[in-house]
Amino acid sequence: MSTSVQSLSRRGFVQILGAGAAAAIARPSWPAAALERLPAAAAAGVVRLSSNENPYGPSPAALNAVRRAFDQIWRYPDEAVDALTADLAKLHGVGSDQILLGAGSSQILKLAAAAFTGAGRSIVMADPTFEAIGRYAQAAGAEVVRVPLTADHRHDLERMLPAGAGLVYLCNPNNPTASLTPKAEVRSFLERAPAQTRVLVDEAYFHYAESGDYESVIQQVKERPNLVVARTFSKIYGMAGLRLGYAIAQPETIERLLEQHVWDNVNILALVAAQASLGDAARLERSRRLNRDTRGYVVSSLNAMGHPCIPTETNFLMTDLRRDVGPVIEALKGRGVEVGRRFPALPSHLRVTVGTRPQMEAFLGALRGVMG
Repeated sequence: MSTSVQSLSRRGFVQILGAGAAAAIARPSWPAAALERLPAAAAAGVVRLSSNENPYGPSPAALNAVRRAFDQIWRYPDEAVDALTADLAKLHGVGSDQILLGAGSSQILKLAAAAFTGAGRSIVMADPTFEAIGRYAQAAGAEVVRVPLTADHRHDLERMLPAGAGLVYLCNPNNPTASLTPKAEVRSFLERAPAQTRVLVDEAYFHYAESGDYESVIQQVKERPNLVVARTFSKIYGMAGLRLGYAIAQPETIERLLEQHVWDNVNILALVAAQASLGDAARLERSRRLNRDTRGYVVSSLNAMGHPCIPTETNFLMTDLRRDVGPVIEALKGRGVEVGRRFPALPSHLRVTVGTRPQMEAFLGALRGVMG
């Protein structure tokens, strides 16, 4: 491609994505101080702490990869799919035929609901947990069995042992409570789960969990044909807007998911950004450290205000305001701070994403004003 055509292509890119996105792609790296000031919302003046996004954004290496790949968007992403799949297989110690890419881990959840639930095949899930898969299963004609969390906000795995269920969904660490279910309990559950029931463990927040009582179940896939693990690039990798996730399972299970899949469902820009992100371990650790430090500050501040938090192993937290949070959410929005929605199972608990230190200071100030 000639220099003039490349120039025209990039001007088109500016028009499509907007000047802000194009400027980010053109910039190879950011100063450390600038990283901590990045806004969590596109709209100026709004502090968005509602969607569990990484406020520090993706790796500069990912942005550079997107810039280089732009001239290839006329092609289908076959080679990029193969390259990322191979890297993920190597990372997790599995075969390439045990990886399936999706447009965010949400698509993996939808595929699992379509493949393993339906009329006569229920789904068992916690309450509260990430709701999407329940909606997908319900649309497929399945009964949705919701099991309340324990008093300390773990999955109640004894009550979630399925009786003829097609699928059990475990989000660990759990969204929206930010809590984890101990590894010994998960292992015991997987050992007892019926072979005909698929168990989907959603590890979207795996990278933030630092407790010694937590582990990924990916290494158990090799011995459990009924186990599916979902991961995402939306959280610690800062790629929520690009939409990329993946499943890990035994080949036969991957084939079942593929029957429900959309061809060419992931785009080349997301693929190359993800591949570059995997090579930037320092960026991942930086995001984890910044989240840990800021989260500790917010939890301490909320505790001092009389709003205890559920112990959190993620990039968000839940704090008990001891009143219905619905009006509080609306009042905070009026002060330019967006937080998580109200969860009926925990109506007095407010879910808040951990943003940058200045964003969290803005949140705490707004909350003090609202709570009086």
